Amino acid sequence: MIVILKFFLLVKMSDKPDLSEVEKFDRSKLKKTNTEEKNTLPSQETIQQEKQCVQTS
Repeated sequence: MIVILKFFLLVKMSDKPDLSEVEKFDRSKLKKTNTEEKNTLPSQETIQQEKQCVQTS
């Protein structure tokens, strides 16, 4: 019975996440970054070339 009660208390405590560290977080320490698109979509010409290769094979 005691083991079940301890287990229940442990589960109950984990139901609510600990947000204390999130509340302390200082956003002003973050650095501004610029993101660049690295995976660009293929051009229309490339798509046509691929279609031709698939049709001929």
